[in-house]
Amino acid sequence: MIRTQVYLTEDLYTRIQLEAKRGQKKAAAVVRELLHVGLERTQPNAGRALLQIAKIGAKGPKDLSSRIDEYLYT
Repeated sequence: MIRTQVYLTEDLYTRIQLEAKRGQKKAAAVVRELLHVGLERTQPNAGRALLQIAKIGAKGPKDLSSRIDEYLYT
């Protein structure tokens, strides 16, 4: 792990401390979990992105691999 410092508002600090006590965890673990969840929402992982690309490709011609030159150059 990499150690870092973050400035928090008093409200955020209090909420993190309360969540840590409620879940019987350390505040650092709460912050890591919240960051992980938040970043998953805004930055989907590569596997999910590849599945989305595959769905787009599934709608294309079924013979694309055997007739690639015809589709590219005509």
